[in-house]
Order: sequence, then C-alpha cells, then structure tokens
Amino acid sequence: MAAVGSLEEEALKRRARLKALQNKRTVGLEPDSKKSKHEESEPKRVSLKFRSYKPKDESLQEKQLPGAKPDSLAAEVEEKIKAATQDDNKDAEINLLSLAPKKPDWDLKRDVTKKLERVERRTQRAIVDLIRLRLEKGEVNLAEAVLQTQNKKENDDDDDD
Repeated sequence: MAAVGSLEEEALKRRARLKALQNKRTVGLEPDSKKSKHEESEPKRVSLKFRSYKPKDESLQEKQLPGAKPDSLAAEVEEKIKAATQDDNKDAEINLLSLAPKKPDWDLKRDVTKKLERVERRTQRAIVDLIRLRLEKGEVNLAEAVLQTQNKKENDDDDDD
C-alpha cells in the first residue's frame, strides 16, 4: 500500500494540473480580455423574449414579441415551377437516353461470364469425346460426326429456351 503522504502529493499534483487546464481554457477562449474575479462571479443577465408564449404577468408582457406573419411565397413558387418546366422540356430526351443503360443485362453478363467460360470448355471437351467415340466405332466420317454433334448441341440449346 502507498503511504498517506504520497497520496496527498498525488492529489496536489492532480489539482495543479486541473488548474492549469482551466487556465488554458479561459486564456484560449478570451486571450485579449482578462476578467477580474469580480466580473467572473457576476452572472450574465439574459433578456427574455416571448415569441409563442403569452405571459400572464403584466411586467413580462412588455417582452412579448409580435406574432410573425409568413411571407407570400406564391410568386417564388411560380418562378421555380416555370424554370423547372422550361428546363425539363429542353432536356427531356437527353435525360431519358442518358439514364437508360445501353444493355440492361450487362451486370448479369459480368457476373456469369466466368461460369459460362467453364461450361463452354466442358462442352467443347464433351463434343470432342463424342466425335472420337463415333470415329472409333467407324460409323461415320469426321465431317458427318462434327455436323451431327453440332446439330444435337443446337437442338439441346433450343430445348432449354
């Protein structure tokens, strides 16, 4: 355990640091004007203004502000509407064309491209294997085997659609 004397010393050091921080704050906020202790202890007076509250006390009714009246915005709104409609008429075609993507499925193609490449390679290998089998059996010549496999592939693709 720490001695009582050392705890007191630490407390004094902490107080000194806190005072230094407070002095920095007051100096940082108001470097030009140095206030005396009398001015710091004197509370600031707040002037009351009642905008939406009607005080019952007669002395406070003097501080009540008159009700605010909203400005007429009809003219400003009409100008903005006219300006917006004129701009829309000029750029209507350009905006629609620039907003619409040229190919609506570009993102789907981007995501599926790698998988399609893999499937295409497997398909080509399968076609080659089929041609080899037919040639080994001696059923048809090379040109007929290629045509038959391509026709089967096209028919299978049509069935999938």
